[in-house]
Amino acid sequence: MANKTKKPIYPFEDWVIRETQFSIDTNYRNETIFALANGYIGIRGTFEEGYSGPKNTSFNGTYINGFYEIHDIVYPEGGYGFAKIGQTMLNVADSKIIKLYVDGEQFDLLKGKILFYERVLDMKKGVVERKVKWESPTGKVLEVKIKRIVSLNRQHLAAISFTVEPVNFSGKIRFISAIDGNVSNINDSKDVRVGSNLKGKVLKTIDKGVEDLKGWIVQKTQKSNFSYVCAIDNALVGDSKYEVSNSLEEDGVKVIVDLEAEKGTSYTLNKFISYYTSKDFDENKLVALALEEIEKAKNDGFETIEKEQEEFLNSFWEDADVIIEGDKALQQGIRFNEFHLLQSVGRDGKTNIAAKGLTGEGYEGHYFWDSDIYIMPFFLYTKPEIAKALVMYRYNLLDAARSRAKELGHKGALYPWRTIDGPECSAYFPAGTAQYHINADIVYALKRYVEATNDLDFLYDYGCEILFETARFWENLGAYIPLKGNKFCINCVTGPDEYTALVDNNAYTNYMAKMNLEYAYDIANKMKKEVPEKYQKIASKLNLKDQEINAWKKAADNMYLPYSKELDIIPQDDSFLYKERITVDQIPQDQFPLLLHWHYLNIYRYQICKQPDVLLLMFLQREKFTKDELKKNYDYYEPITTHDSSLSPAIFSILANEIGYTDKAYKYFMMTARMDLDDYNDNVKDGIHAASMAGTWSAVVNGFGGMRVYTNELHFEPRLPKEWNLLSFNVRYKGRKINIKLTKESVVFALLEGEPIEIYCFDEKILLEKGENKVESRKN
Repeated sequence: MANKTKKPIYPFEDWVIRETQFSIDTNYRNETIFALANGYIGIRGTFEEGYSGPKNTSFNGTYINGFYEIHDIVYPEGGYGFAKIGQTMLNVADSKIIKLYVDGEQFDLLKGKILFYERVLDMKKGVVERKVKWESPTGKVLEVKIKRIVSLNRQHLAAISFTVEPVNFSGKIRFISAIDGNVSNINDSKDVRVGSNLKGKVLKTIDKGVEDLKGWIVQKTQKSNFSYVCAIDNALVGDSKYEVSNSLEEDGVKVIVDLEAEKGTSYTLNKFISYYTSKDFDENKLVALALEEIEKAKNDGFETIEKEQEEFLNSFWEDADVIIEGDKALQQGIRFNEFHLLQSVGRDGKTNIAAKGLTGEGYEGHYFWDSDIYIMPFFLYTKPEIAKALVMYRYNLLDAARSRAKELGHKGALYPWRTIDGPECSAYFPAGTAQYHINADIVYALKRYVEATNDLDFLYDYGCEILFETARFWENLGAYIPLKGNKFCINCVTGPDEYTALVDNNAYTNYMAKMNLEYAYDIANKMKKEVPEKYQKIASKLNLKDQEINAWKKAADNMYLPYSKELDIIPQDDSFLYKERITVDQIPQDQFPLLLHWHYLNIYRYQICKQPDVLLLMFLQREKFTKDELKKNYDYYEPITTHDSSLSPAIFSILANEIGYTDKAYKYFMMTARMDLDDYNDNVKDGIHAASMAGTWSAVVNGFGGMRVYTNELHFEPRLPKEWNLLSFNVRYKGRKINIKLTKESVVFALLEGEPIEIYCFDEKILLEKGENKVESRKN
């Protein structure tokens, strides 16, 4: 798989993704690429006018982050402690519908002739715009222009501007603006990562209404007992006379606008859409809130919403933009990835970022460790307020994590491997619950957040509770094993590499648990000294005693850390090196990904990795390992890593850069930077790969930019690829904003905001002062 290459699909342009012709064959994929979202509402790039193409060439999806139905997880053979209830993010009412008729003929791209077609995602403006010149079956020619926005400023709002101009005729035009609540989730996919466990329709319409140009429906889930409202309002631009009629459907509403159109004149219908749910608001107030939202939007006008969107994105790009000169494909790729990360992330502390964002139903809309280890750093160093919301989300799940630990007979808290709002939803425990490392992943994200922001109030008021409960869990989970020299061992776990399950002393897990325990011990003592009142409050709440805190230190100090003297590497776990070793090039290409072609037992018995546990560990705790150790482990694990996980290539790229494998670094970076834009794995139709997108940013900043954070210090060891002329990016750290600019001749640092700060470049200390650039000769 690692040798597979893909031809580019879209023209290389800095700020836009452009589709230049409509094709049934590419339609499904493009619905993901042109999806719009704002972290709350997500709308796939399906057409306003509808789609009459063949089955399995489209999926009409609209999602609300964190809005789900529950279902029983059914096991052929159950067992104590198995996850019982699944959660699935729901496909909610389709509100973008604007059907167009001209003299009774329906505008449909699969009928008549397409004389011109273009769809553009503008990442600076946050708008998808489609332009079509279409000839009806009877020869009537129309020019249609449609703009769609999902507002990043107003999380409950989306808007559409639909313009039509008759080119060679005058006649009757009809707009039908509708909400269709007769929707369901995908449940017939052969890919276990895609289909849901929900069968048929799970939303029941409990209220609906339509009046003049506006309408709404309220629907309720059958089991989770959540409800939501979708409301629309419409406005016809200009002074044209029109007639309005409307109708109530069984699961929807229609607003019908008829007018007499003149040749050469444009007619625009603007549509404003709102969603609210009972997860956040009183069920009885949902309709009023939604109608108020769209009334304000209608009064403000579509142009105002457009302007707000561009201003929001200007602010985002000022912090997050990565400039690459010398490779247009990668410039486009990284901006596309960052744009989708922004669209996908929940910013309210109650929602997170799903593996597919809000663009598809893969993994049922669940949140994983991806958000803590791969996605969190992107926001932490560009928009730290979003990073804070992600950590706050984990705090809000703490009670559920405590319940799960208790259910499994443990102390403290055990976070779910996959969930939406707390309970474990993974039906396959060897690759789910057994991935206990998620506890330490969450603490790692917390630790990085505090280091990068100095937000001690958050740590003392919220974060420490996560920290202490997870440390309590680790100390209870592990044991001192006499035949391991009485070292503290953690047995029967699964590391990030899901191709090796239920093993003893997974290196990643043990190292990360050690970090978790040490950090908990240090913060407990720091709080005793600096904020004794807050410490007493949390100690009282958790019944935390000094004896237990000391036990954390003892476990950390005695943690068993796997090492092979014979190979001079870190074994992935106790048994890994005693299995038959097969390299990726021995496996036929048509058998990737292995999880879809091999039984788990066949996967588990080999030295074969889905992704590199040990190398990820060495990246996350880089200060603990020498460069020579890094190289030896890289050389051992690379040939046996399939990259069946989209999380894998970014880590290989970052570490290859540091070792000096520049060609490999670039190859792996290419794999992650355009994974979705070039549909690398032929599965973008199911949604984006959010963690891989974040990995692209890390591969730039931590790889080519060489950024590391060691003991509260910012270090850089940059390496500009030979293919590039310039790399520029910004980093927010401890209240500062720093620009790093690499050229073939130099590295230039500029302090853009904040007080002076000392940083390190190639181990040389530099004092950055505002307005002053420091230039270092570039070293290879």
